[in-house]
Amino acid sequence: MHKFLLLLAFVACNLQASELDYLAEITHLAMGDVGSIKSSLNDDTSTEAPTQAWSQLSDDERKVLAPLGSEWDTLRPWQREKMLDIAKDYPKMDVQKQQRVQQRLNSWSRMTPYERENARKRYQQFHALSPEKKDEVRKKWAEHQKLPEAEREKLRRESAESNYEPDLE
Repeated sequence: MHKFLLLLAFVACNLQASELDYLAEITHLAMGDVGSIKSSLNDDTSTEAPTQAWSQLSDDERKVLAPLGSEWDTLRPWQREKMLDIAKDYPKMDVQKQQRVQQRLNSWSRMTPYERENARKRYQQFHALSPEKKDEVRKKWAEHQKLPEAEREKLRRESAESNYEPDLE
């Protein structure tokens, strides 16, 4: 189950911040950080193995996790653990899934801390929705994706303008 949640969370990495803002406004869409999804089976931190530094990873692990290489040693232990799980499963994935993982790791590595935090919050909000609401959100997102790029850009601009509240005091 947690692998499904990890893949769902990766979706956030492919969206532009303005698209995320638009979707959050109309559907309370929540997306998130792969690293923020900690398995409830592994909450006992007293038995965790020491985290590995980037230099201690195998060549295969470093190859898969290369987009995170520059920040690896600053990741929290549970984030490293989740990334290592992905690297461990990577060879078992079909080519399409491997490409998706690489794209999403690249996108995630380019996000600012603020964008990552927003993605985590949106994922948590989405995860808290009822199955019916989740289906509704997915349908609305699919409809949004079918719009021409010009229309999506117009919606992004309108959303940005309506969310702008200058501090006049």
